[in-house]
Amino acid sequence: MNYLFVDKNPLMIEAWKIAFDSFKNVQILEGDITTIKCDALVSPANSFGFMDGGVDYAISVRLGWDFHRRLQKEIQALPEGELLVGKSLTLKTGDAHIPYLISAPTMRVPMSFNIATSVNAYLAMKAALIAAKNHPSINSIGIPGFCTGVGRMSPSVSANQMLQAFCEIELGQKTTINNFVDAQKAHFKINPQGKIYD
Repeated sequence: MNYLFVDKNPLMIEAWKIAFDSFKNVQILEGDITTIKCDALVSPANSFGFMDGGVDYAISVRLGWDFHRRLQKEIQALPEGELLVGKSLTLKTGDAHIPYLISAPTMRVPMSFNIATSVNAYLAMKAALIAAKNHPSINSIGIPGFCTGVGRMSPSVSANQMLQAFCEIELGQKTTINNFVDAQKAHFKINPQGKIYD
């Protein structure tokens, strides 16, 4: 699998370069993610498929607003009636340069509260990577920075969470959780800015 990490924020680019420097199948580019050619593009939107803000607005402009409405219908048809953070949907786009879109929400609804201290970038990245690896026609995937726009997560925290998910799904380095203390430590490692208790 080839990974193209693309974002307009130079701080996100720098954070990715630090986190993913040693991986030959990861290419990091500063710019507009909708201009790249790849088998699948990741939409980091929300659980209800609203794609009218941030990077998702640019994706909607590229793929057309009918696609945005099609995604919402697919989500409404799910048993939950929403696409939970940590889950994903893969849809054909009809676009020759980006044949598939993977919707992997980074938040339930567009908001900034508590997203920066969440593990949502990690969960969304895992969902996107699992979807890509399990799809026979996807060999390259375009991924933007997760949670760093509306969610206001620090690029360094986002990159660290995305790296953790990458190591688990791409490299098979899953964390072994044997007890509650292990779970707490693993959770805190994913986002040291979060709170275990209030």
